[in-house]
Amino acid sequence: MQLVLTVLEIVAPVFLLAAIGFSWVKLGYEYRIQFITRLAMTLSVPALIFTALMKTNIEPAALTTMTLASLCAYAVVTILSFLLVRITRLHAGTYLAPIIFGNTGNLGLPLALFAFGEEGLGYAVVVFAVMGILSFTFGVWLVSGGGSILKVLKEPLVGATLLGALFLWQGWQTPRFLTNTLDLVAQLAIPMMLLTLGVAMARLHPARLGRAVWLSLAKAAICVAGAWGVGIYFALPPIPFAVLVVQIATPVAVTSYLLAEKYGADSDAVAGLVVVSTLLSVGTLPLTLAFVI
Repeated sequence: MQLVLTVLEIVAPVFLLAAIGFSWVKLGYEYRIQFITRLAMTLSVPALIFTALMKTNIEPAALTTMTLASLCAYAVVTILSFLLVRITRLHAGTYLAPIIFGNTGNLGLPLALFAFGEEGLGYAVVVFAVMGILSFTFGVWLVSGGGSILKVLKEPLVGATLLGALFLWQGWQTPRFLTNTLDLVAQLAIPMMLLTLGVAMARLHPARLGRAVWLSLAKAAICVAGAWGVGIYFALPPIPFAVLVVQIATPVAVTSYLLAEKYGADSDAVAGLVVVSTLLSVGTLPLTLAFVI
């Protein structure tokens, strides 16, 4: 019961802020998605990624093991997700990245903290860092339909992730005045993303929700199975094992919608996946935690 309440406390703000965005559009107010998306993806989200990575602490040996395990887990999930998309004949540019990458930041990090304490949070940030690098390089490449990888590497999100990982590795910190500024900018990210998600929901066709339900369930099964197998292979201790499984199994992130909107994929379909998978996570995440604890 406590785990269910914890997940509810975390996901409730997601739906409340999305509801504000939904109501905003339904009331006829103007909302310029292109401007908000550009502001979020080039300024606030990179600041959020960098500061989250810079502020965490973890032992070098544990960092190496967890990093390798995370990379392997995402490799396994990518293969299984590709097979799912190929068999069901879905559009890879729209569905593949959201199935692979979850909400390891604003959902996975607080869940790890509440469930496993500061130690769990440290491991969760490592998975978040790996996901960030993969999502904003390989993931962006998938959503944008291929092209030059050099173009992808120029994304502010990628630079922020790599720089944050460097600061994490070296134990560096920015001057306090700069850290405070970056924190303020980073605080814009989640509200803007969630409001934009609500705007997308206002334009979502109800027929897409059936597909979103079974894809969300398939994503949860693929991610749990892939992370579980990798955790056993690496013989991870209980806490990092549990954190790896839970982080990989988090629902589709709001950033997946923003990337779809930016690169011309089916953003309405991705928005449906974000909402449905997050709603289902109220049940799937506590169930996952019950098995790994």
